[in-house]
Amino acid sequence: MNPDLLASSLLAAVTAAVERRDAEAAGSLSVGDIALERPRNRDHGDWATSVALKLAKRIGLAPRALAEELATAFGAIEGVASVEIAGPGFLNIRLEAGAAGALAAAIVAAGEGYGGNDALAGQSINLEFVSANPTGPLHIGHTRWAALGDSLARVLKAAGAAVTSEFYINDAGAQMDTFGESVLAAALGDPAPENAYPGQYIADLGARALAERPDLAHLPRADAVAVARELAYGWQLAEIRESLERFNVRFDVWFSERTLHSATDGTRSAIDEAVDRLRAQGHVFDEEDAIWVRTTDFGDDKDRVIRRGNGVHTYFAADAAYYLSKKDRGFGRTIYLLGADHHGYVHRLKALAGAAGDDPETDIEVLIGQLVSINGARLSKRAGNIIELNDLREWLGTDALRYSLARYPADSPLTLDPELLQKRTNDNPVFYVQYAHARTHQVARNADAAGVDGSRFSAELLTEETESILLGALAEFPRIVAQAASLREPHRVARYLEELAASFHRWYDACRVTPVGDDPVEPVHHSRRVLADATGQVLRNGLGLLGVSAPERM
Repeated sequence: MNPDLLASSLLAAVTAAVERRDAEAAGSLSVGDIALERPRNRDHGDWATSVALKLAKRIGLAPRALAEELATAFGAIEGVASVEIAGPGFLNIRLEAGAAGALAAAIVAAGEGYGGNDALAGQSINLEFVSANPTGPLHIGHTRWAALGDSLARVLKAAGAAVTSEFYINDAGAQMDTFGESVLAAALGDPAPENAYPGQYIADLGARALAERPDLAHLPRADAVAVARELAYGWQLAEIRESLERFNVRFDVWFSERTLHSATDGTRSAIDEAVDRLRAQGHVFDEEDAIWVRTTDFGDDKDRVIRRGNGVHTYFAADAAYYLSKKDRGFGRTIYLLGADHHGYVHRLKALAGAAGDDPETDIEVLIGQLVSINGARLSKRAGNIIELNDLREWLGTDALRYSLARYPADSPLTLDPELLQKRTNDNPVFYVQYAHARTHQVARNADAAGVDGSRFSAELLTEETESILLGALAEFPRIVAQAASLREPHRVARYLEELAASFHRWYDACRVTPVGDDPVEPVHHSRRVLADATGQVLRNGLGLLGVSAPERM
């Protein structure tokens, strides 16, 4: 019996008990009210619920009295072996061996679908992350957000949400002109301009631009800068895409900031329209020849200028137009993943949502990531002042990087140990989990050779203590996925996988899947084969949510 089925059965019993006293209260109950948990001490049973404590006051009963009534009802549910009351009204539930063990076969049957749930069903989410300026290679900060953002997208989808992952290309503004000037100077051998982009990659782009357009030196200066900028922009953006692809990160949408500045009807741009739309909501005012948005109405520390007195729109105007474009595309929720230097954007973006007529508390989320460093990492030879994603991936490998970066909360500063990440020992978390998965395949190969047949599964034979613990861990996976999605914390999946791997290794040491020597194959061996296969499936599904491979041999 999986936890969802058990919770549904318990809900039916609870609803009947509450309905006898308060029909209205019974009608508002849901599976969430059951609040199933795994007891830390397995002597207390397979599952525990505090539902009696939660509902007793609502229907005018003492918690212990309601618990006694529910214990009798729960005990009558098929597959439940016993129910015990603990403390003031906690209910500890123990399943029959067959009901508990049946989960292994259910997981194998569900395959890649196991762990998926409908916790976020019906939500349409736009998830924006990385969004680097297309003026240089991706660096270590982008690497963390690429790993976390892509893992979060996968987890949100597994929880039933419709997710669009989006890269906002910052391809408008002064930084693009500086980029063009830098590349042109490199192409022509001129002194670098003030605030020029540094690094060998600029020299390489300049040489490539000159080879593509030998006439650069003969063009009017403004035209030459524009040509160099556009050529280099295209090449650099292509490199960013390729770097992310190799890191197993793929975006559904690449959104160009330039489209917000372009006039859609020959006269007005999306930014112009955004100002009018915010004004229509009643939160725009004119002062000192400038146009302002009264963002202080929504908790911002000051009102924001959206268009200066000289008619030039601010960066905030592009932010507004971009947010409204997401709204126009039908996204009910927007999530921004921003770097550690963007704390000031939190109130600004939430206030913007409020000014657009949305709820800043629910319709927009801004997650701020902290800095990450890697001991001994060298600055890029090409860029000179950063640690590049490409160098990190070639040094440590995609799996080690992705797993390690997704293993910690986004708001935790992080220093990774490259020596640890390259070890093939249990001290290395990604190796530990991947090795557990590979071991499940080795178990399957040995079982095949010994004639152990998973189709002859008998759930009631999985009674050894380590089997009960392993089955309990497997049962937790859908709940972990739902939690990771709801809390926007994919690191919960990584930590769960490590606990599951530990439970599997302990079971492997205690229980044989194949007979010893010439001993005959017994029925329990067939059942254990299925339990090993189920564990491999869950490890594989979990690693997939983190964008990490699940090798069959190591």
